[in-house]
Amino acid sequence: MQNQLANKKMWIWLAILLTILLLSRYVLVQGQPKDYSIYASDSPSPTGVKAFYTYILNHRDAVKRWTDSPNQLPNNPENQLLVMVEPYFIPTSEELDSYTRFMEAGNAILLLKENPKGMFGLETKFVETDEVNVFDPAGATYRTKVGGNSPFRLLENAQDEILLSDDVGTIALKRVVGEGQLIVANSPKWITNGEIVTEDYLALILALVNDEDKKTILFDEYIHGEKNAATLLTIYPRWFILIMIQGSLLTILWLWTRGKRFGPVFISREETVRFSDEGIKALAAWYIRGRRYHDSIVIQANYVKTLLQEHWRIPYHKEWKDLTEQFERKWPDMRKDEIHSLLNGLTEVLEKSKVSKQEYLLWSKRLEKIRKEVEEG
Repeated sequence: MQNQLANKKMWIWLAILLTILLLSRYVLVQGQPKDYSIYASDSPSPTGVKAFYTYILNHRDAVKRWTDSPNQLPNNPENQLLVMVEPYFIPTSEELDSYTRFMEAGNAILLLKENPKGMFGLETKFVETDEVNVFDPAGATYRTKVGGNSPFRLLENAQDEILLSDDVGTIALKRVVGEGQLIVANSPKWITNGEIVTEDYLALILALVNDEDKKTILFDEYIHGEKNAATLLTIYPRWFILIMIQGSLLTILWLWTRGKRFGPVFISREETVRFSDEGIKALAAWYIRGRRYHDSIVIQANYVKTLLQEHWRIPYHKEWKDLTEQFERKWPDMRKDEIHSLLNGLTEVLEKSKVSKQEYLLWSKRLEKIRKEVEEG
């Protein structure tokens, strides 16, 4: 009876705990701010375009969001303006053809992109400037922020009409495409919620929008859908992908038949333990990873001193710089100046508080040379 009562209490407390966890998760999720896409016409964040969309919606009769594929755009003169603000991806050639047919039919596109190279045959150049004054063809001056303009300038054709420029190049241009027009500007930040009411950005954007008097304005949101971006399957034809997959499989099978192996060669632990001291290796690796080069040099020098006492009968307490005579007598193959330089240099290294990796490698080799001479010489 007591066990059944204890089990019931356990299940009750478990249910209470799960309820608390679910409620806590709900509160935390509800308390988090919603993430909005940048340059989206429904985004109220500083990087969104909802402020300008609302402004146009209140001052024009027909304003809509376009979320369908560009091949659904009308190919007849509908007197429409499609606003494209900083596409997340470069449309495919088929999609660009659909946009082009839309313009050729008598409609217009306003493309706001920092570097529009690769779209509609546009070319750009990179410039370094802090210019803040922008001019229109009539000579009127507009003020912008320092660093608020794109570092890219448009390269215009002879038939293009320059709409906005500064002292280093073209900022906005208009190009005739069939019966319609393509208007391009390199500063999408001007139209964002956080910038449009600063400086002269609103006047600049309105000048571009009103350049073509269209009765319907569409805001392209298809270009802000990440799922609409081109993938490997859409970029390359299926026959090419199939050939690449088959070629990869055949290559793997050929290497397999040739006896090729992949991956590192692992030495069995028994073999490593049998022929090496894992403790010494681990200690050495610890000194190297911790950059304790000076401590390692001191330990090596003390070990060599122990060997000097065992093999050459040199007292352990004697300083390295005082061992010149003993080294000259015990190491006749080495010149006196080399012995003097070796011992003085080793003394200086041991007296340092820090040793670089290069010095550590150099003096480790020299101490190893002394050790071999003492043990094997």
